[in-house]
Amino acid sequence: MSSKVETVNVHAAKTHLSSLLQRVMNGEEIIIARSGKPVAKLVAIDAPAGDRVAGTAKSEIRLSDDCDAPLPDDLMAAFEGGEAKR
Repeated sequence: MSSKVETVNVHAAKTHLSSLLQRVMNGEEIIIARSGKPVAKLVAIDAPAGDRVAGTAKSEIRLSDDCDAPLPDDLMAAFEGGEAKR
């Protein structure tokens, strides 16, 4: 990946957006300036991580035997907008 950074003015960025995007996809960073002052940086975004694969955390997750048991009344009341009794 290149570390080259070029500054272009807003007019040039609008005129040459497609070619600037191609350069960014090739690893460059482009600074967009207005009246010579940098206002934005055009950089490539990270590629998506890809499809998730089911079962990859199989040995890392543990559930208690009562994980689906009803909550105690006071805790349920707290979730429903009331206050839990202590």
